[in-house]
Amino acid sequence: MYTTTNEDGILNNYAAEPKMYYAEYPAIWEQRKYVLQGLFATLIVTALVLVGFSIS
Repeated sequence: MYTTTNEDGILNNYAAEPKMYYAEYPAIWEQRKYVLQGLFATLIVTALVLVGFSIS
């Protein structure tokens, strides 16, 4: 950790910063997985909204 001291003797600790890296574009199989996850999430939200409307 990187530590500094000001004129009053108070310590300031700074965390070590992680190395930066660029994100890679997702592969085609990852894109398909994201589409399936989105469809599944949409199905769950739609079902919850319909159940909410039918109960009230």
